[in-house]
Amino acid sequence: MNLYPLVKPLLFQLDPEKAHHLTVRNLQLVGKLPFMLSLISGGKLEHPSLHRNFLGLDFPNPIGLAAGLDKNGEVIDEMGALGFGFVEIGTLTPKPQPGNDKPRLFRLVKDEALINRMGFNNIGADAAAEKLKRRKTDIIVGANIGKNKVTSNEDAIRDYEYCFKLLFDHAHYFVVNVSSPNTPGLRALQDKDALAAILNSLQDINNSKPKTKPILLKIAPDLTDEQIEDVIKVVQQTKIQGIVATNTTIARAPLSYTPAEIEKFGAGGLSGKPLTARATEVIKKIKLETTKLNLETILMGVGGIMNVPDAIDKFDAGADLIQLYSGFIYQGPALIADIKQAIIKR
Repeated sequence: MNLYPLVKPLLFQLDPEKAHHLTVRNLQLVGKLPFMLSLISGGKLEHPSLHRNFLGLDFPNPIGLAAGLDKNGEVIDEMGALGFGFVEIGTLTPKPQPGNDKPRLFRLVKDEALINRMGFNNIGADAAAEKLKRRKTDIIVGANIGKNKVTSNEDAIRDYEYCFKLLFDHAHYFVVNVSSPNTPGLRALQDKDALAAILNSLQDINNSKPKTKPILLKIAPDLTDEQIEDVIKVVQQTKIQGIVATNTTIARAPLSYTPAEIEKFGAGGLSGKPLTARATEVIKKIKLETTKLNLETILMGVGGIMNVPDAIDKFDAGADLIQLYSGFIYQGPALIADIKQAIIKR
């Protein structure tokens, strides 16, 4: 039974961030009663054709929860019960931080979109590690890591190293986030020299371990083709395992709102339906360039997956795995089940 159509109108009457916290608290409560989770789950469907083996991991299905929704790893097991094949938590930083001033999350309902300028609000890597230790299921968990706002770009490597070392034993894979638009100066770390320094440093730590963990890089949809090509060269040089495409966009077109309304929303990353086409374009570009280089790179597609055709387009463009965020907010768990059914029929 899918109760989300009944719950959604109530949630959408609340401030988006308050609705988010209410949803997390209720999922935690419902998670204590497994039979209740089945009432709100539209996606707990299993089938052999859904299994994927990438990054040395066995994914029960290729549909994951994107970073940003369960920043602190509070409802990992519950998201698995809703049907996700993997959950990415974060972005996590070494020190806890409150993020940017509120309001900082906005629904653009006419466009099925969100704008957020959260600013890496999270409990910090240490507290998150403790939560990961207490999870009850073996669902695949990715740790999305970043730098603290007060950390200069020159010292950013230390923040990424800290998170990587601390969370190494508790996450199945890592995603390096240098593409959020909500931490001042962060996107400058996508420059090939700065990026190579961070990724090489993490790989040095990785290679010192008895068994390495997959490292992926999350990139912005606002990169030019030339910048994407530079990123791919860095991926090749540093030998990381994959790319997550894409983060939110700083672009504001096309939207149904007036310029004055858009200005009122303010700065932040735009996600949802307006990002669909661009995110798919970036995936196609990455797939084309990595194929030219004969580079085996796992592609995780995220950005504007609002329905089944959007998901299929991501796979057809070259994504090996996909992640939901805005589509999950607007459509609920039934979207997971619908995508699974479409994959099975293929």
